[in-house]
Amino acid sequence: MATKINGALRLGLSLLLVGLLAGPLVAQQKPEDIPDAPSATRPIPPPPPPSAREAAEEDAKPDTPPTDVPSAGTSSTSRDIPRSTPDGSEQPPPPPMPPVKTVQAGSVPKDVETGEDVGFTISHHVNMVLVPVTVKDRDGRLVGGLQPKDFSVLESGQPQKLNFFTSDPFALSAAVIFDTGMADVGLRKVQETLSALQGAFSQFDEVAVYTYSSTVGRVSDFSGAGSQLTAVLNEVKEYSGANNGPPVTSGPLGPQGPMINGLPVGGPAATPVNTPPKVARVLNDAILLAARDLSKRPRDHRKIIFIISDGRELGSTASYKDTLKVLLTQNITVYAIGVEGAAIPVYDRLQRIHLPKTRAIMGYSDILPKYVFATGGGTVYGELEQGDIERAYADAIGDARYQYTLGYISKPGIGGYRQIEVRVRGRGSDLKVYAKDGYYPLPSPR
Repeated sequence: MATKINGALRLGLSLLLVGLLAGPLVAQQKPEDIPDAPSATRPIPPPPPPSAREAAEEDAKPDTPPTDVPSAGTSSTSRDIPRSTPDGSEQPPPPPMPPVKTVQAGSVPKDVETGEDVGFTISHHVNMVLVPVTVKDRDGRLVGGLQPKDFSVLESGQPQKLNFFTSDPFALSAAVIFDTGMADVGLRKVQETLSALQGAFSQFDEVAVYTYSSTVGRVSDFSGAGSQLTAVLNEVKEYSGANNGPPVTSGPLGPQGPMINGLPVGGPAATPVNTPPKVARVLNDAILLAARDLSKRPRDHRKIIFIISDGRELGSTASYKDTLKVLLTQNITVYAIGVEGAAIPVYDRLQRIHLPKTRAIMGYSDILPKYVFATGGGTVYGELEQGDIERAYADAIGDARYQYTLGYISKPGIGGYRQIEVRVRGRGSDLKVYAKDGYYPLPSPR
């Protein structure tokens, strides 16, 4: 009996000692470290959706980076622990958010290609003036190898700083104008040279063809110098010129009625006064139409008007002054081959004599040099023979293609004619420099 009591007492003391030792260990363990197992009969319900007021407040908050997003190189937090879904499967943690920097909408412009911030852009209108220049020696050959330091440009007497220079050849946008009102023999001579005219252009050029006499006609719009230009020039070969001759004002073939012994048939009458008829030669109108069409051509082409004419002008709606203004504003250069009367050296001098009656009847024959010199075309090629005309094609178009191009920024101001002078330094006085006399600045955009 005593033995059983002693055994029970020892068992009770052992249990008491185990309880005393296990108590502090249990107290040190945090109850929140032990996750609750999901219930198989009642799964964890999803969080309730936010109310309309809470959603509006959340949208109004600025886009600031969350404070619990781990940065690169730091240890993962509790967000990296896979989450449990109601069916017991594990859901991978969401990827960390990159840092977000916000600015006011539209305050920082972006580069279109790189997407980088480029800051604010302030636009300012500048007047860029381009001056094609031809330089020749005393024998008429082109002078190459010149550099920007060899040129000086003066606008209205003030030196300008060059900010553009090139001596590279340009593709041409050429408007070719044929005078079909000249004598038929002269037009036939020109028609025999048209194959050489086409050969002077390159495959990169574009050409339009015009004709004029008493009216202006556009034979073809701008196209490549290929088969289409060949067809157009073949059409021009079929045109006829004027059967010019001395005007008949009296005699059997005159405009008056039949006469016997110097008296009109049917009785005495006052002696009629007959004047030669005025035949219009609208050269100004033809140049103006070609200039307007050229103003729409690509900017990377050099724009020229190439005229083959006897140079006579009479009866145009457009004046020389207004037509020249369009040429200078659009940076168009005029080149010309004078045939028939315009090819005779002394003929131009005779036409410069101010005889009002002659001007009213015959018009102006010195109009070609005025256009050529004012726009920087250089020289009017006055040719009488077919071979000379063909060589003049290559020379004139070559001059247009291989010009130097100078550029500078002109000071803004009120529109009006501004005179230009181009000089070549340190090359002696035997060089001839051809450039336009001036220009009309375009109005500033509003």
